[in-house]
Amino acid sequence: MQRITCLERDDWRETAAQCGFVFHTIGGERYWDERAYYAFTLDEIERGIETPTGEIDAMCLELAGRVINDERHLRRLQIPEAFWSLIAESWERDDRSLYGRLDLKFDQHGPAKLLEYNADTPTSIFEAAVFQWTWLEQAIERRIIPDRADQFNSIHERLIAAWKDIAAGRHLHLTGTTGNDEDAGTLAYLEDTARQAGLSTTLLDIEEIGWRDEAGGFVDLDNSDIALAFKLYPWEWMFHDAFGAKLKDAPTRWIEPPWKAVLSNKGILPLLWEMFPNHPNLLPAFFEDDARAAELGTSYVRKPLLSREGANVTLVSAGVSLDAQEGPYGAEGFIRQALSPLPNFSGFYPVVGSWLVNHGPCGLSIREDESPITGNGSRFLPHAIL
Repeated sequence: MQRITCLERDDWRETAAQCGFVFHTIGGERYWDERAYYAFTLDEIERGIETPTGEIDAMCLELAGRVINDERHLRRLQIPEAFWSLIAESWERDDRSLYGRLDLKFDQHGPAKLLEYNADTPTSIFEAAVFQWTWLEQAIERRIIPDRADQFNSIHERLIAAWKDIAAGRHLHLTGTTGNDEDAGTLAYLEDTARQAGLSTTLLDIEEIGWRDEAGGFVDLDNSDIALAFKLYPWEWMFHDAFGAKLKDAPTRWIEPPWKAVLSNKGILPLLWEMFPNHPNLLPAFFEDDARAAELGTSYVRKPLLSREGANVTLVSAGVSLDAQEGPYGAEGFIRQALSPLPNFSGFYPVVGSWLVNHGPCGLSIREDESPITGNGSRFLPHAIL
């Protein structure tokens, strides 16, 4: 694994605009950054990332099957009791999952380590599936990178195939916070993949979803039933929204399904460690109020159960806080995970996002920052196989 500086395309912003990548700059700062790329060997991709990704996903599915019918674990994860049956029924029906992203620590010095699982509403999929592939093709054409370069990236094709497998012939509603540029761009991209798979679609904001009292079901602005919905909106938010109480009474099937509320919770990190102790791709982790957390000593990462984009995460080394991010999370409780510093490439700390579509590993997204905590403003850099 190398970080290689390179020339950026003179016209990359125009190219981004043409393909709808409007959130390439956030708050005046680069989000997309092609002034460098991360290079991997084929062996690093296949054995170091792809294979462990599949194994971790399998462990997570085994964990979900155990947790969903275990009241003690559901309480540890702070999942509201009112939704336990919704979650269990979706698991028993085998409601299908479209995608997820594992965030991994990866370097040349040992196996990939799971930092967390973005199982419910993972973002950066458009830039991973489309824009970094466009970069690869144009960078080869313009001799910015070697002509032998390749990329671990079949995300786009896998999404189209997954829609055909999961929802062939059905009408799909897609919903989320459409006033947010990144969420709107992600929804538009996933709608495009669904249409390429032959689905008819309707896109609407989450606040535009209505309820039909007489029949008991969610409807769109045309008063049409929402039978199947992709949501770019976290389950824990839905549980606490005004219409949350109606979820269990509605016939709507959701992507991601309710059982993903278990895997999107950072409480799975200590549960995985308990189920698969000393697994080479896991880090020791414990609930903060568990006496066994003392096994980590004075160096650990403190994470809220429901944090997003690094919010309320603290890195502690030898009892001293190295870095911390503020945010709105933490009331639900914390876990502690062994401190395993990210690789440092001349002051840049990359996290490898390993994508799964229909439970198949199929691509990478690299986010880096000058801070060892990856946050909302961390930059996206492309990757190549050399």
